[in-house]
Amino acid sequence: MSALAMNETLTIARLGQRGDGVAETADGQVFVPFALPGESVRAVRDGDRAQAIEILAPSASRIAAICPLFTRCGGCVAQHMGEGLYAEWKRQQVVTALGRVAAGVAIEPPLDAHGVGRRRVTFHARREGDGMRIGFMAARSHDLIAVEACPVLAPGLARAPAVAQLLANRLGGSNKPLDLQVTASEAGLDVDIRGHGPAGNALRRTLTEAAERLDLARLSMHGDIIVERRSPFHVMGKAAVTPGPGGFLQATARGEEVLSELVLAALPKAKRVADLFAGCGPFSFRLAERCHVTAFESDKMAVQALLRGAGKAQGLKPIAAEARDLFRRPLLEHELAGFDAVVLDPPRAGAEAQIRRLAESKVASIAYASCDLGSFARDAALLLAGGYALERVTPVDQFRYSAHIELVGVFRKAAGSRK
Repeated sequence: MSALAMNETLTIARLGQRGDGVAETADGQVFVPFALPGESVRAVRDGDRAQAIEILAPSASRIAAICPLFTRCGGCVAQHMGEGLYAEWKRQQVVTALGRVAAGVAIEPPLDAHGVGRRRVTFHARREGDGMRIGFMAARSHDLIAVEACPVLAPGLARAPAVAQLLANRLGGSNKPLDLQVTASEAGLDVDIRGHGPAGNALRRTLTEAAERLDLARLSMHGDIIVERRSPFHVMGKAAVTPGPGGFLQATARGEEVLSELVLAALPKAKRVADLFAGCGPFSFRLAERCHVTAFESDKMAVQALLRGAGKAQGLKPIAAEARDLFRRPLLEHELAGFDAVVLDPPRAGAEAQIRRLAESKVASIAYASCDLGSFARDAALLLAGGYALERVTPVDQFRYSAHIELVGVFRKAAGSRK
């Protein structure tokens, strides 16, 4: 109904899933970015969206943001929320998303897994005028916000904006938009560049010189290693692992530790474990300190990294690994019969094909680490229909100030239903 309405006063009732304040009006819900429950705001409204012009009655939960780019940069949506409101907002996201799936299961406040900050970051680079500009995307926009520092990054990424800028300058002649993923490893910065296309000999020499000047551990383009001056490794339990260029890692080192601790706590008596969507082994190596592990992962480079790490690690039980696309070739019931527990950490799409097989299996325990509430709810419903019980759900917050929340769900199948 509403066309543009000037100076409308709105009262915020609650927080939405993305962190917007939600006002109830005669026309329906109106979403106001960066407004908090209980606040009255004067706003410019357009349909179901509004922009606050003035906070007439600030909430007691409103705090000062830690970054001068907050409200402009699209990376953070919650720097203005006090700790209590922030934790409850994230917990409520889990409660709402799981609905009847988690009925009767207590969902605790999220575990803080931010640690010292995010250890990987992707900068976007675009040509503007005669030069290249690097930064993050603005909220709900394709506009680029220049970034010289970011307070949510780990100390090891302090140089990352300057590194991304220099590399973008070297590649600016192509006039292509670039993405530069920078990861802080134990041996220094590991950079993978996307968007440019293959590097010819002249460009490889230029980038090799840049990597030397910037003291990078490794520099690659689209996964093709330009130069590896030092092996960019990460400690995972008792193993030192070097992921493939641009390979997946949990966003924070503390996040990896918290998720692993929850998985291990869920499987105290397991002897033989299948680690599905295993990546380069963050769960596998920690599990192998007390049980036999077979890891399955579609990314062949990740499997190779896992096996190299396992070959050098001391004091672990045997780890086997197989490159397998579990979306197209999920483990079947007879294959699952060899395991008394399964761990899975799928991408955002979840693991529906594999979950359907697990629901029909006799596996006693499942620890499911999820980065998407919707796909977890769908998969959990399938497991419940297959005779599993959802024992507990623990939210994990490693993306501080964002709307993103992860969790670990623990499922058990009663002995009687495994026959």
